[in-house]
Order: sequence, then C-alpha cells, then structure tokens
Amino acid sequence: MKVVKTISEVRESISAQKKMGKSIGLVPSMGFLHEGHGSLMDAARKESDFVVVSIFVNPTQFGENEDYSVYPRDLEKDIVFCEAHGVDLIFAPEVEEMYSNPKISVKVVEISEILCGKTRPIHFAGVCTVVSKLFNIVTPDYAYFGQKDAQQFYILQKMVKDLNFGVQLRRCPIVREKDGLAKSSRNVYLSPEERIHALSLSKAIFAAQEKVKVGMTTAPILAEMKEIIRSTPNTKIDYIEAVDLDTLKETTIIGKNTLFAMAVYVGKTRLIDNFILEEA
Repeated sequence: MKVVKTISEVRESISAQKKMGKSIGLVPSMGFLHEGHGSLMDAARKESDFVVVSIFVNPTQFGENEDYSVYPRDLEKDIVFCEAHGVDLIFAPEVEEMYSNPKISVKVVEISEILCGKTRPIHFAGVCTVVSKLFNIVTPDYAYFGQKDAQQFYILQKMVKDLNFGVQLRRCPIVREKDGLAKSSRNVYLSPEERIHALSLSKAIFAAQEKVKVGMTTAPILAEMKEIIRSTPNTKIDYIEAVDLDTLKETTIIGKNTLFAMAVYVGKTRLIDNFILEEA
C-alpha cells in the first residue's frame, strides 16, 4: 500500500493502473476511520481492481461555529486500518494541495437547502466541490458512499449526472454498533452519558421500521420518532422527516424508496440516522 500527498503522485499511480486495464474504486473520507468506512473499502475491494481511499478533512463543507478545527484526526491509525482492508493507495493531501485562491465551487440549489441543508447551508456546496475534485484527480470507475449520508448520496448522484462524470456511485448500508448506534467519527465527541442518550436515534429508527411493517402512515410514525427523542434527556431535534428518495420532497404516502431521515443534537454533537423503506 502506498500513501501519497500530492495530486501528481495520485495521477501517476492511477495512470499506471489504467494502462494495465485496471478498474479504479474510490472511497472518499475525512479520516478517523471506523467499520462504516471499512465496509465501503470491502465493497470497493470486491468490485474494483485498485482501491483508493482519500483522507481529507474538507474545510469548505464546515460552516461557521462547526467542528472543523476539532474534527478527530489520526492518520497513522487510518493507514493501519486501510492496510487491513486491502487498500492500494491512500491520498492524504494538505488543504493547500486541494484548494488555491481564487476558489471555484460547485453550487447545488434547492435539494441542498432541505433536510441537513436547512441548518448547514454551505455544507453540500463544499461536499460537491471536494468530491468533484477527487473525481477529477482519481478518475475512478466506482465511488463508494454510506447510506447514513443519504441526502449527500442523492445530491452526488445528481451532480454526477448533470456534470457528466464517468463514475458509477455505490450506496452501502449503514453499519451500526452492537447496541444499534450508527457508526460515526463524531461519536468520539460523546460523553458516556451522552453515548447512552444517543441510542434514542436508533431506537426511533427501529420503532419506525416496525410501524411501517404494520401499515401505519408517515404522520403517526414521525410523531412517535419525535416523541422518543424528546423524551430523552440532553437531545434536540434538528429534523425528523419522511421524504421520497427520488426527489427528497416530503411525502405523506409510504411507498418504495421512502426515506425516514433524522438529525439530532445529543449535547453539542449533531448525529444523523435514517432508513429506506426498501430495507425496512
């Protein structure tokens, strides 16, 4: 496995692989890797000949007063983790390598202003900008993302189509702790007490899945999800919504591709979780 920090080194490695007819799989990440990321690497390893993991805490997707400066970082540990999952190349650039002045960004309208975008207005422009740069640098055949960031995946699908990127996106299932909490790099922020309170998210998700199975409509399901969170100490709802995964528009009708999504503050830590009806 090779670790590189410059765009030219990535392009040199990718060029050599493509000359041999190898397919390229990319797992974009911000590091502080966990088994959620590991599942993406494993999926890439099965489908792609050459697996690239990018590790870059992207400043443009963090808003004012968000956690960019304190976002957890541990490159040495991440390198060991990637090696264990059969990764071929790690791209771990500095900010100066990825961004120069003046900056050009990829702006997303409407679909970036709902759900997570309501309270994180610049987030998806930052995500789309850095991912488009990674696609141009790595030129992958496949790119792997987690379902936990369902809105992000939908937006990136639209970006790939609208900007004519030659990459196929893969959505991989949420990976959970044994007690149900969705794996997240931000879980490290939680105190022991907050860690217990954070289980209210998966509790609400699992309750909603059961209600869907018995034919309940979205309104009472969302009401129960909100009640589970509100009855848990030290939590604050950002949003809990049911949307059509094909449009991200709110829906009152449960059907194939209905997405139940939530963002909740546990203490100062913002956590997200969701489920898609096809997997309920």
